[in-house]
Amino acid sequence: MLEDITRENNSKLNQNEAPISEAMDKYARDGALAFHTPGHKQGLGAHPRLKQLITPEGLRQEVSLMEELDDLHSPSGCIKEAEALAAGLWGAKDTMFMINGTTGAIHAMLLGTLRPGDTVLVPRNAHRSIIGGIILAGAQPIYIVPEIVEALGIAGALSVAAVRKAVAENPDARALIAVYPTYYGMAGDLQAIAAILHDHNMLLLVDEAHGAHLKFAQNIGGMPRQALDLGADVVAQSTHKVLGSLTQTSMLHIGSNRVSGERIREAGALLQSTSPNQLLLASLDIARLQMATEGVERLERAVGLSRWLRDNINTISGLYCVGEEILKGTATVALDFTRIIVNLRGIGLPGPEAELVLRHEYKVQCELSDNNNLLFIISMADTEERAHRLLAVLKLLASEHGRERAEKPVVPMGLFTANEVALSPREAFYQTRKRVKFTEAAGCIAAETVTFYPPGVPVLCPGEKIRAELIGAVQRQMKAGMRVVGPGDSSLEYIQIVEPSPGTQMK
Repeated sequence: MLEDITRENNSKLNQNEAPISEAMDKYARDGALAFHTPGHKQGLGAHPRLKQLITPEGLRQEVSLMEELDDLHSPSGCIKEAEALAAGLWGAKDTMFMINGTTGAIHAMLLGTLRPGDTVLVPRNAHRSIIGGIILAGAQPIYIVPEIVEALGIAGALSVAAVRKAVAENPDARALIAVYPTYYGMAGDLQAIAAILHDHNMLLLVDEAHGAHLKFAQNIGGMPRQALDLGADVVAQSTHKVLGSLTQTSMLHIGSNRVSGERIREAGALLQSTSPNQLLLASLDIARLQMATEGVERLERAVGLSRWLRDNINTISGLYCVGEEILKGTATVALDFTRIIVNLRGIGLPGPEAELVLRHEYKVQCELSDNNNLLFIISMADTEERAHRLLAVLKLLASEHGRERAEKPVVPMGLFTANEVALSPREAFYQTRKRVKFTEAAGCIAAETVTFYPPGVPVLCPGEKIRAELIGAVQRQMKAGMRVVGPGDSSLEYIQIVEPSPGTQMK
């Protein structure tokens, strides 16, 4: 039925139009004397530096809340039309434009589908925005440890077996929040996971922050299919991460009738600005237009460049670029080829150190580094020239900075283990806090989140008991150059814990 609705909607939509951008242009050219926000009055009062950032035409169109520009929270005009075009293109039942990033989209997804006290299944490698959404919704997380790819020292996909076990042990769970694909481009068997959840009347909510492009690569052999086509009920996508919209813009897609689109929109209205930046909304509209008219061709080129890079990186002595061989014997069933994972074990160079060398000596910036790897994203914007430049720089990195081969990869298992949950994240968030030395916090209940960024995956969440093993693992990661975000003290000399009740002894 959903496919029939999508097909009918698509027949009425013109993917060559950009309704929001066209409405903004029309208002700017109408010549109305502006006695309304924003304060720069269509660029008249803008500082020269702002004028350097935004073109005069952009400043003229940087207005909002005018009649013809529609209302993000109750769309009935150009925004409604633009969202319908996006839903039609991605195959969603409904689509919401988000101007607070995928963090905002995930928060709206959780607040709009969960209720206080609901149990929700969460992979241990979930982004910190998911924990924030759980705090807002007042849900109780049950953490699932994803597969660990020991050869690379990273967390991989969530296995079907792990989900089946978690569902059997938590039959009253309301939903699973899946990360699909992972930051490293590893995609598990989401279709099988969806079937298990739906058989038990549970929702599949998907953080597809790194998969907005997958719809346009569906005919490229080996690429993962997008979550909407695999049974997801709600999907949050970062349109800005790999497509062409401005940073901070994302889409929230509704994929089934198991959820209330109206309630999710209400949640989005609670969480987003009532004065949305029209340039951000227009960029989403234009990114959709670009993908509708050029998306398949651009993704084919990006995957082609990625495959060429992967083959050639693997000719460099000491470097290994991950390919489809990673699918053998793992929970990963498909790999996003546009993610270039370069393993550094063969040149004995830690990832954070290699990242600094690339940035400051060779003027190349990777997406992220970890203990053993560098990650590069090849998007629709990349060219053969850029790919050749990256290859040349990696050759220099190996030849000029290579050391003795590492005996084995660094696998920070202490970070991947699920911690004991003593309080729900929301309960811990509102409890009275106490500041203690991190090295002396074993057995205490965390009141704040500890995350290494990127990739932004919490290793400690509010309400979890702090393990001695975790303290050691975190300190080793920091010593290796990984950056901590989340705690008030980013040096992590101190951490905030839930203050014990009088007479309570912490183990």
